[in-house]
Amino acid sequence: MRSATALVLLACLSMSAQAGLNKWVDENGKVHYSDSPPSDAKVESVRNITGKGQEAAPADYSSKSYSQREVELNKARQEKKEASEKSARETAQQQERKQNCAAARENLRALESGTRLVTYDENGEKRYLDDGERAQRLSSAREAVKANCD
Repeated sequence: MRSATALVLLACLSMSAQAGLNKWVDENGKVHYSDSPPSDAKVESVRNITGKGQEAAPADYSSKSYSQREVELNKARQEKKEASEKSARETAQQQERKQNCAAARENLRALESGTRLVTYDENGEKRYLDDGERAQRLSSAREAVKANCD
């Protein structure tokens, strides 16, 4: 009994698989494809529909030799390394500039404070800054702040 049921089911499936594909045009001029067209339509039997697809483009890497790909890879690695080194240098320069800015501001603050400033000469003796030296150092301190601070 089971084999008879399976045989009937298989026969039904094979009939639907053998059913042809039909092309027909409705009264509005629209083209339809189906396995069962309406009875009043002019039907054209279509067995094998093939699309006009484009051929796949060959992969870019397959046209290059191993040595060319290796050269490109090494070049990319070198560029990445150089970019990383450049970034590290820029970070170090920013850090140094930040420190220079802090030192320049501290120096400017000390010069603008109005207290007497002391320097030491070559012999190690204490010497007070006069107004001319103070003004000169104050001017250079302001320039240092402009140069190192944003």
